[in-house]
Amino acid sequence: MGNFFAELKRRHIYRVAAAYAVVAWLLIQIINNIAPIFELPNYVARAFVLLLAIGFPIAIIVACMIELKTAEGSSRAKALTIDLALAGIAVVVIAIFGYQQFGARATAPRPQAGVEAASTAAARPTGVSLVVLPFDNISGDPTQEFFSNGMTEEITAALAKVPDLRIVARSSAAQFKAQNRDIQSIGEQLHATHFIEGSVRMAGTRVRITAQLIKTDDGTHIWTENYDRELTDVFAIQEDIATAIASALRMPLGLKPGERLVSSRSIDAESYQQYLRAKVLMRARAAGVPQATEILEPLVERNPDYAPAWAQLATAYGSIPNYHRNGSIAELRSAVDEFLPKGETASRRAIQLDTNLADGYVALGRVQIERGKFLLSEELFSKALVLDANNPDALSQYSNLLAVVGRLKEALAMKQQLLALEPFVPAFNADVAEVLLLNGQNDVAIPMLKESSGTNPWPDLAVIYAAMGRYSEAADALQKIPPGGIVTPEMVSTAARLIRAAPAEAASPQNLPRLGRLSFVYLYVGVPNRALEYFEDAAEAGFFAIAGSDNAFLWHPSYAPVRKTERFKAFVRKDGLVDYWRAKGWPEFCHPTTGDDFVCS
Repeated sequence: MGNFFAELKRRHIYRVAAAYAVVAWLLIQIINNIAPIFELPNYVARAFVLLLAIGFPIAIIVACMIELKTAEGSSRAKALTIDLALAGIAVVVIAIFGYQQFGARATAPRPQAGVEAASTAAARPTGVSLVVLPFDNISGDPTQEFFSNGMTEEITAALAKVPDLRIVARSSAAQFKAQNRDIQSIGEQLHATHFIEGSVRMAGTRVRITAQLIKTDDGTHIWTENYDRELTDVFAIQEDIATAIASALRMPLGLKPGERLVSSRSIDAESYQQYLRAKVLMRARAAGVPQATEILEPLVERNPDYAPAWAQLATAYGSIPNYHRNGSIAELRSAVDEFLPKGETASRRAIQLDTNLADGYVALGRVQIERGKFLLSEELFSKALVLDANNPDALSQYSNLLAVVGRLKEALAMKQQLLALEPFVPAFNADVAEVLLLNGQNDVAIPMLKESSGTNPWPDLAVIYAAMGRYSEAADALQKIPPGGIVTPEMVSTAARLIRAAPAEAASPQNLPRLGRLSFVYLYVGVPNRALEYFEDAAEAGFFAIAGSDNAFLWHPSYAPVRKTERFKAFVRKDGLVDYWRAKGWPEFCHPTTGDDFVCS
């Protein structure tokens, strides 16, 4: 055996092997970098690597057949130095190659269940954080703005499916639209290492999309491409852009055979544009939901196999009952009976069509919250976050669920994950502030609420001020509530009058009107049980979690006297909370006693 290795050394086989490994590695790096530029198919790179692998034993055989002679005048020491250098380079190359191919996969987290899975997945560290900035509409037609915004969202959604790629600011990036963009400043604000920007031009049936990938630290353009195709090819463009960006970042796509980053394509070009219009309207919340519903209902009839439209329609249906909360119990019940079954049917249809569509599970989970099926809702949100760990809507809805069932610390942890991903979405920031105040962090919640432009922070601020005994400030906050929301001007006027006089007891409390979301003022005027009416009325109508998280206010310290009553115990039984606690564990505010009984504090 010793003679065999000596013969290999004499014929310089080690040197040939090391030199081949170095050259092969360099060639692989070259092909990896030029493949995205020339849009070479993946099989080209695979074939190239296969040829290099086949060539290795051939090179060794040739070296064995042809005895290499040391150049005249060279010493053994010099030959040994060359051998050692080549061997060292080969070891480094093999180590780098092995890390690139197997290191990331070996450290990838395994799927977990429940809150731990969602929290771990959302906070998973990664070397690359990517933000897709709003694509510019250069069509010369302002009415086409929805299409450029839609392309931004769709490309972002495709990239979110790449396992090791952390997508940030899916909604927050909108604030940088039409601004003079300071690359480094954006990267710092959004904690992004790279960003994508581009433009969209529509002309008749053709669309031209330009996209480029840029490093935020120095502005280096890593990749850029133009796509000029028919509108019917828009899904192929989205797939090509997402795939090219992942390749430029050297991120494995993580797709199973037959899977694509853009999976749902069964929709005609005109309907797809209407779908993008509906998505823009949905972001406008109350003002846009009815219009979005009017677009989506006939759209899914024409395109019954397009899963994203079904998910959007389910979200619209699930939100409609919230806009009937200032009416009678009968009016709310009518909305619940009409729209929640529709929402469940639409979301289940979306999941049936595309089992990997996180939005379908989020929409169905929201409907189950509103129906008081908290265990099923948690299961659905967990599934959504396994599919898309950084999905902001899934994180928002899941954290709302945790707050509603009294798991306030876990809710706050998830809200903070959401805030790290989406720092500039007013509605999300207002939700974070609400959970902060539920955790007693008023000094942080107050400025956050005041800075949440585009929302209505005044009811929440009134809750805080009243709990702090600042009744006059609470009344002032109530009087700033804009008209046209879920509380009437009469409710506002009565609530402000009562809280301004607190802690004086209200005269003839039995004659006072129902105050909806403003019922908290009854905590301070001698009739605390009436503070439950808002939640009891909704439950009577079959709506068990108002606006996703309003029920969480029952865990605010100001409700402690109410939680000790038999009336409260009856409510949480009817609401489905006790069933949830018995299955998942009791919150810090309540614990079981003897038999089927429990107490809360």
